[in-house]
Amino acid sequence: MTVYIEYAFLENFLLDGVLLYLSVRIARGKLVVWRLVCAAAIGGVEAVVFPLFALPVWAAYAVKVVGGALIAVAAVSGKNVKTYFAAIVAFFLCTFALGGLLTAAYSFFGVETEDGNGFLVERAPVALTFSAAGVFAIVLGESARRLYRFSRVVKRTCECTLEQGERRVRWKGLSDSGNLLEFRGRGVCVCSAAAIFALFGRNPVEVGRIRIGTANGGREAPVFECERLRIGNGMSQPAYLTVGEVASKHYQIILHTDYPEGKNETVKSAQNVVG
Repeated sequence: MTVYIEYAFLENFLLDGVLLYLSVRIARGKLVVWRLVCAAAIGGVEAVVFPLFALPVWAAYAVKVVGGALIAVAAVSGKNVKTYFAAIVAFFLCTFALGGLLTAAYSFFGVETEDGNGFLVERAPVALTFSAAGVFAIVLGESARRLYRFSRVVKRTCECTLEQGERRVRWKGLSDSGNLLEFRGRGVCVCSAAAIFALFGRNPVEVGRIRIGTANGGREAPVFECERLRIGNGMSQPAYLTVGEVASKHYQIILHTDYPEGKNETVKSAQNVVG
């Protein structure tokens, strides 16, 4: 059997690069290109040199585990040990997942050829290998992005109970530090038009109007007063609501920062800078 070292190195370099990139993304470490390239190159060299040594089975596995952990650490730039540990775990999980995907692909699309001793061996077309790796990287990368975005939303939401007369609704509220709307010196929460009608009925009575700045300019919106708003297990208090864009199925109301954070001069000063 003839082995071309440069091809073996290149294939492992590219595959390790994909796996390390995914590991850094999943571990939420800082992506530094030169570190990623160097780590992938070390992985390619290891894949070429490793078969040259006759090692016991336990030693071979130990070398593979240690080598994988080292290149994962070399690829990621993190602020704490947790990031490096997450990168190592992610690298091995991605490696096993990609290996399983390639094995399944080879079983369907592998090519049988005859080696130098007359035995039939299954070869994997290079195009198949990199196509499967590319699809794997895109799907896993997009899944990780969506998962982290969802987790950020979940961390910033809380249970809210709003009461108006005999009407009572339970909604998810988003604690959004960008909401600095105020009316008569109090914070204003943002709801959709459908939510306003659900709480106040078909003929809601506005107590005033407020100007809202948007990407397309400013507009005026009505302000309504809710008799009682409770966040979590906190105390009920009156709240002002206005109609705005709430384009998410994970929450129905955008809270003003006064409600979840508490009103103090330091927070208000920071909010004004953000605003």
